[in-house]
Amino acid sequence: MAIKFIHKDIEVGVGDLIRVSQKIKEGDKERTQIFEGILIAIKGREANKMFTVRKIGAGAIGIERIFPLDSPTIEKISIVKKGLAGVKRAKLYYVRKKAPREIEKIYSRTHRKTSSGKRSK
Repeated sequence: MAIKFIHKDIEVGVGDLIRVSQKIKEGDKERTQIFEGILIAIKGREANKMFTVRKIGAGAIGIERIFPLDSPTIEKISIVKKGLAGVKRAKLYYVRKKAPREIEKIYSRTHRKTSSGKRSK
């Protein structure tokens, strides 16, 4: 089970808050659609690798999208916020049951642990 993948020289890991830019073709027109959320899962191997991104939409409704990694429609993936330090799970499905505020607490808690370090006496 993968915890990280590399897309166009950018290493992305499970738990990262990412922004996926995707080309959408509607008739003659072509536009870029941006989907921003938490990377909760990476599935598959090599050419069949896919990743799942979850965001909270209007009305506190969770929206998940599954993107094939090698899709030609994906223009770029950028990291908005680095994820949890030392993620122990490859799939963060437990995030589905958490409120956005609880997810933010998890991020701040791990940030405090890593930034405080050891104190001298």
